Amino acid sequence: MAPSASSSDPTLEHLAHSVLQPGFEGTTAPDWVRRRVSEGLGSVVLFSRNIESIEQVARLTASLRAENPDLIVAIDEEAGDVTRLEAWTGSSRPGNLALGAVDDIDLTERVAHDIGRDLHAAGVSLNFAPSADVNSNPLNPVIGVRSFGSRTDLVSRHTAAWIRGLQSAGVAACAKHFPGHGDTVVDSHYGLPQIQGSAEEIALTALPPFIAATEAGVRAVMTAHLLAPAYDPDLPATLSPRILVDLLRGELGFDGLLVTDGIEMGAVTDRYGIDGATVRAVAGGVDAVCVGGESAGEETVDLLATALVKAVLDGTLPEERLAEASARVRDFAAWSGERSRAVTAAGGDFGVGPGVDTSAGPAVDTGRSMGAGQGAGTAQGTGTGRVTDTSRVMGGGTGRVTDTSRVTDIGLIAARRAVHVRHGAGTAALPLVGSPHVVELSPTMNLAVDGRTPWGVAQPLRDLRPGTTSVRLTEPELAHSTNLLEREALAPATGRALVVVVRDAARHRWMTDTLTRLLRSRPDALVVEMGVPSGDALGAAHLITHGATRVSGIAAAELLVGATG
Repeated sequence: MAPSASSSDPTLEHLAHSVLQPGFEGTTAPDWVRRRVSEGLGSVVLFSRNIESIEQVARLTASLRAENPDLIVAIDEEAGDVTRLEAWTGSSRPGNLALGAVDDIDLTERVAHDIGRDLHAAGVSLNFAPSADVNSNPLNPVIGVRSFGSRTDLVSRHTAAWIRGLQSAGVAACAKHFPGHGDTVVDSHYGLPQIQGSAEEIALTALPPFIAATEAGVRAVMTAHLLAPAYDPDLPATLSPRILVDLLRGELGFDGLLVTDGIEMGAVTDRYGIDGATVRAVAGGVDAVCVGGESAGEETVDLLATALVKAVLDGTLPEERLAEASARVRDFAAWSGERSRAVTAAGGDFGVGPGVDTSAGPAVDTGRSMGAGQGAGTAQGTGTGRVTDTSRVMGGGTGRVTDTSRVTDIGLIAARRAVHVRHGAGTAALPLVGSPHVVELSPTMNLAVDGRTPWGVAQPLRDLRPGTTSVRLTEPELAHSTNLLEREALAPATGRALVVVVRDAARHRWMTDTLTRLLRSRPDALVVEMGVPSGDALGAAHLITHGATRVSGIAAAELLVGATG
């Protein structure tokens, strides 16, 4: 058995622990985590398994900072499809693609600020967001709606706005995934993606959002587990000095914290192992190693710390490089901690930019609104039919946000504005008459998205029209039954409106084929598209939400029934 880090040089052991960002199990801190924090562990990362409510997370982070006041507490809270705070209920804010579709940088800044207020209240100091990736490949399996869009200029301005908004609430942002994960077709959780563009093409398309992030004051950048042969034909970006040191620090002038994407992801561990990838990442220029999405035990921290110490002792990793990484972690902790305390002292935030237009309706091809005006929310009992978002339920009902000063309608406002409507030929299909039957076609999601997070339109429609019925179908279910579609989708919709909900249909042939079959039988069906839009007008009316978050489903349901603000 290899010697543990605890049997090695205490100085090296401390340096090794300071650059690790592990996750852990449970909603309270295990003894081993608290002990490691007191001994010099520089950071921890929270996942949805650690979260019941904001108040509970605040108690958790306070208990950890009792061991080390300068501890970095990180989370991956993009909102939209990737949420940790609201994984059990669905996010109360839309994701980046919806914000990009609206293209109002003040709105983006306000939404990010709203996220930051919750994170700050929970004691989080670093958020692994926003995604600064330009989703130039519509078939990208891991970015998609997490990107602000497919245009470099749009992604750049919204990346900067998102960072300003989040950091004004006292939480540090982290631009990801450098040098850009948007033009890939492989999910780095499972394999090694590759971007094929020349250095000149990458500089024009993928790098500007990271430059904009730096100019907006970002102090952390997350690396991508991908191969960029234009810069380094051999090493993934996370492990590449050419990309991290020569390009990011040298050419682009970034001098902040460099943190890995989850180091246990297949793109790097399949070739180097989790310990080998950790050593190579730090040697290549990374300052902090994120781990724990899947490998969340104390044994993982032991393995990685031991690997770093051994690498220094055998000359694989210069001690000066490990010390430099540790110093950057320490400097970042001091900066982010000071910012958080300043916001607390200022009474909650540093303020955000101009107000947001809350009156504009959704984008409708015919030029007429379908009644989803963007009021700041409707009080319950007004008879308008709106679904009101007056509280954020956390942890599947185990806790609520009880500080009502933190509850805002900005997420629902943004989701409503992001819905685009296309009308087919013939008579108007909206609003719905009666209670519809809803068919939701559900894909398998990538590991960045918590598979337990609620999504869709059926439940919000049921809230507005209690007689609504629904079924959710998957590819395996349809493949193993010859009459499932007729029995579960078409027959229950006889004499009623049919609503078909798809999610990233362009990436899933089975989903587009199923939708085609349904529309062939029911050309009057209404289609709600909740992923990256395919570009084709579908059904009697086609609603595009630009994401599948909870508020996107609410916004679509309101449109379908003709609710007014």
